[in-house]
Amino acid sequence: MDGQARGKGAEGPHWEEHRGRGMTPTAMFLSGSVSRPDFCSQILDSGVRPGCPKTIETNDPDVLRAARHSAESFNNCSNDAFLFKESHVSKALVQIVKGLKFMLDMDISRTTCKKLGHHASLDNCSFQTNHSLQWTFSCYSEVWVVPWLQSVEVSVLRCH
Repeated sequence: MDGQARGKGAEGPHWEEHRGRGMTPTAMFLSGSVSRPDFCSQILDSGVRPGCPKTIETNDPDVLRAARHSAESFNNCSNDAFLFKESHVSKALVQIVKGLKFMLDMDISRTTCKKLGHHASLDNCSFQTNHSLQWTFSCYSEVWVVPWLQSVEVSVLRCH
């Protein structure tokens, strides 16, 4: 059934304006040609799109926790005598995927805390001040957080 057979009333006045261009009412809506203040358009304009990464502030507490988990994973894999901790997060994205996936560009730097010692938290470890012992890695990390399961997994950690 084409636009002529359906008549002007079924699609509204915007259909007549775009009928010559071959646009259906759905195509007009998706292209933004039709603007309606209804529930669906509010969802489309909300900025929240599950599955799409979104930039997040690098000083967000959740970003900093994800960065800490990344540093702890690095320490678990490293043979270095000293512990490393996050020194700077330059970029952070978050994606909603059965929880939250944080994607971080970050630096981790060597601290004064030795791996063999007992440290309750990296918060108590200062960065190396001895120039010959200072060492920083640039890292990309993906941290998957599932709050309702109290689960945190560092799924990707690449440092150079």
